[in-house]
Amino acid sequence: MNQPPIKKGSEVELTIESLAYGGKGIARINDFVIFVKNALPGQTVRALVYRKKQGYAEARPLEILVESPFAVDPVCEHFPVCGGCTVQQLDYTRQVEEKRQQVEDIFQRLAGIPDVTVDEVLPAEQIFHYRNKMEFTFSNRRWILPEEPDDADRDFALGLHIPKRFDKILDINTCHIQPPLGNEILNLVRRVSRENGLKPYDVKTHIGFLRHLVLRFGINTGEVMVNIVTSYENPDLLEPLVEALTRKFPQVTSIINNVNTRKADIAFGEWGILLYGKPMIEEKIGDLTFEISANSFFQTNTRQGLELYRTVLENAGLTGEEIVYDLYCGTGSIALFVASAAKDVYGFEVIASAVEDAERNAVSNGITNCHFTKANLDTFFKQPERYTKYPKPDVIIVDPPRAGIHRSLVNRLPKLGAARLVYVSCNPATQARDVQSIVKKGYQLAKLTMVDMFPHTPHIETVALFVKS
Repeated sequence: MNQPPIKKGSEVELTIESLAYGGKGIARINDFVIFVKNALPGQTVRALVYRKKQGYAEARPLEILVESPFAVDPVCEHFPVCGGCTVQQLDYTRQVEEKRQQVEDIFQRLAGIPDVTVDEVLPAEQIFHYRNKMEFTFSNRRWILPEEPDDADRDFALGLHIPKRFDKILDINTCHIQPPLGNEILNLVRRVSRENGLKPYDVKTHIGFLRHLVLRFGINTGEVMVNIVTSYENPDLLEPLVEALTRKFPQVTSIINNVNTRKADIAFGEWGILLYGKPMIEEKIGDLTFEISANSFFQTNTRQGLELYRTVLENAGLTGEEIVYDLYCGTGSIALFVASAAKDVYGFEVIASAVEDAERNAVSNGITNCHFTKANLDTFFKQPERYTKYPKPDVIIVDPPRAGIHRSLVNRLPKLGAARLVYVSCNPATQARDVQSIVKKGYQLAKLTMVDMFPHTPHIETVALFVKS
């Protein structure tokens, strides 16, 4: 049996061939695969192997010997310490091409479709300032950069997590993937919080007040929500922040205090307090207006979200006579977007507050042919008495979480008898796994589209169209 050609701790010279799903560079020595952090296709690097597994190794660059022809200067001062934009130093056209190759490779390997190709690629026109939601974390454990002195102040940070460190936060001055206004708000909140002695929450001792700052932007409406997540309720402590925000930023239409008393480090409050303005903001996609509350889900890239929904509508092939099921419908944005081209749309979602948002959005947009049901899709279609009261679907749209479609639902989908199945995914690996089962049960993959929702990051959004064989 041939042994791997390298050992942990060894230094090797590597030429990077491409990017793996997740953003690491791929290199090979005698067909032995090495994944290289922060490396670009076309680079030759001297790298240190820090991990060796059965069949592959992982390494980090020590020196760039030959630069990639696709390398560009990153615009962010925090790159690459911040783990958000992992490929900001790669030309955007090449980013999209690498993602396309990743999707095809994943489908070929995991779905078992050897000749699969991505039929359509929709790159983003705006590659910076595109996110309509950002979550920043307060911490008393600031990440100290190598160039900082040993006695640097480390007891207050407002920024983003250091990769693979739950307890360390990189203080962020400017994030280039959120609107510029967001950076002004971010820096004001940091300054006012410090001036007023507001204590960040400690994730180890669970002592402190400020936990998260969540910013939401209505890209097409101009409305802005500031959500301050705290560990306990004391709105009086937040008055200086409210006063400073409303005085400097008339664009802010909503200030919310979400309270999360739990130890879980999430920016999702158990309850909320309205500190200023409206309890929600509005955003438009196409001709539709959506109300967005502090904790509701909404596509994070508004402009590319429109392209995604247009792709779904096109793939659904609606003529106005079809019954459509929208599974994992969330707040109903896809269901409402396709409703004008369908006879009736039935949305199914397990989160009750999302169903309420969907129903409210249908009413506010004057849409009467959308019907929403709270349903646990892991089990709902196992019991015919639950769903036989609905008309049989002609088209099924499914947009599951990153984990993909629950196995029991994958097995039930073909029995619903829809002629078309449109599968939207933010994780091509779990989508490809599900595709294998869908194809075995009487459908064939007719079209595969990639929509780049998140430039400079490894995240990929795909839309797969299946038709009944």
